[in-house]
Amino acid sequence: MTIDPSAEDADAEDRESGPSEGLSDREAESVAERKAGSAKVVHEVIRLQGDEELDRPVLSLLFSGFAAGVAISVSVLAEAFLVLALPHAPWAKLVASFGYCVGFVIVIIGNLQLFTENTVTAVLPIATHPTRRNLGRLAKLWITVFGANMAGTLLVAALIAGGAILSPEARAAAIEVAAPVAAHDAWHTLLLGMPAGFLVASIAWMMPNARGSEFWIIVMITYVIAIGGFSHVVAGSTEAWLLWLAGSIGLGKAVMGFILPALVGNIIGGTGLFAVIAHGQVRSEIKPG
Repeated sequence: MTIDPSAEDADAEDRESGPSEGLSDREAESVAERKAGSAKVVHEVIRLQGDEELDRPVLSLLFSGFAAGVAISVSVLAEAFLVLALPHAPWAKLVASFGYCVGFVIVIIGNLQLFTENTVTAVLPIATHPTRRNLGRLAKLWITVFGANMAGTLLVAALIAGGAILSPEARAAAIEVAAPVAAHDAWHTLLLGMPAGFLVASIAWMMPNARGSEFWIIVMITYVIAIGGFSHVVAGSTEAWLLWLAGSIGLGKAVMGFILPALVGNIIGGTGLFAVIAHGQVRSEIKPG
């Protein structure tokens, strides 16, 4: 009897890639459940999520984006409360920086529209199908969400600056927390915005394989942004608006010195670096359709 070598190779490949012999059906299912999705699977999950976001009505995006702007501002409040409670010590910054994570946890787990997440989720559909229609949908999403985010952070900054929601001591602590956003020029802010954009985009990429660890992923990544002093345009805009309304800096410095440079840096880091790399690693595996 003649044995087909190609059939033997196929059988060997099946044995290598499939479950080991001797496992029961339940054990094989358990292995499958514990296996992380491949890069191609993660790409498709995020692409579909981005496609849904691109199709959302403008009004829905406005409300979700505004809520995200308000929620992300809780980071400033949490940091201010920790600064008030901690002694003046070299290690205090490391503890107070955990407050920065709070707003991101609310926004991301609450599925609110945060601009920097959209630098990867909403870009993958365009990277896969770069049509004029998709580019128009992306522009609509970005403009709507970013504007709504800024409106939300401006509202909270006005409430803080006016003393409506904080005691004088907590207000002073919030201004102290915000001060570093004015410490750099526009170019340095842009450069600091690139790693922040990359890191937030990486959260969106990791979430499909998080398997119940979403909270810790968000805290870990955003804590790095905080202790690294990186520039996140939405979270940092609360601080920039606050410094302006408190009279510490001018409006030009708030907008041209922080918000716009941080915006450009986040887009470069999230879209220009992370989204391109994430798409590039699976591009040859995706069937055109």
